[in-house]
Amino acid sequence: MRCALIAVTILVVFPFFWILVGSLEPLRNVLSNPPHFLPIPPRWSNYPRAWAAAPFGTYYRNSIIVTTAIVAGQVVTCSMGAYALTFLRLRMRTLLFFLVIIGLMVPEQVSIVPVFLEMHDLGWINTYAALIVPFLGSAFGIFLLRQSFISIPPALVEAARMDGASHWRTLTRVVIPNARPALITLVILNAVFHYNDLFWPLMFTNTNSVRTLPVGLALFFASQGDLTPWNLLMASDVFIVVPLFILFFVGQRYLVQGVATTGIK
Repeated sequence: MRCALIAVTILVVFPFFWILVGSLEPLRNVLSNPPHFLPIPPRWSNYPRAWAAAPFGTYYRNSIIVTTAIVAGQVVTCSMGAYALTFLRLRMRTLLFFLVIIGLMVPEQVSIVPVFLEMHDLGWINTYAALIVPFLGSAFGIFLLRQSFISIPPALVEAARMDGASHWRTLTRVVIPNARPALITLVILNAVFHYNDLFWPLMFTNTNSVRTLPVGLALFFASQGDLTPWNLLMASDVFIVVPLFILFFVGQRYLVQGVATTGIK
């Protein structure tokens, strides 16, 4: 079993190792046969060259703005929706939760045409609004937080309500502190997904001023001629993925707790 785990770990880690090595080598070494597994000497100049090869500063800014806005919006809307489905005595609560489950089954590509037409009618094509507003709510986020909220003793919420706390105060002061791992799990999963999303920004942007990193990297690759500078592309991959590694290492403890407490596999 241990050998199998080591083998799987090597298979997962090796592509990242290969990208890191390739980002520090001249192009001829990246394409050489047999391959070079150690960049001797490392060419750190590949990173500023890659950064200057495309407007990655603009792409970075756009990705951070879009991802942060979406994550912040979903934290608010999903926590409110999960609170209502868990603690409010709604007549159609079961039906509403069933509709949330149905929302998890609808692929994003199914809604792309009507949403595109709506964004076009609103004049939001090639704006931050088209990248942010459609994702301010999430069926998965409501489901994830509800699975955590149901583990909170209802007596805590009832005691807060009897003391005169509003629903908003009860949510922010009682429920959310007791569901912190699930909330951080939602933040990490959403940040990773929307930071890496290529499909939606590719459909709704047409200038570099609002394009995000995945679209910018794809355009950088497509703009190269017959001889693709793989070392610069790998260097671009490295500085693009660094924020996700930092986010994961900061929140990994809460991510494991959130997955465990919500029963999400």
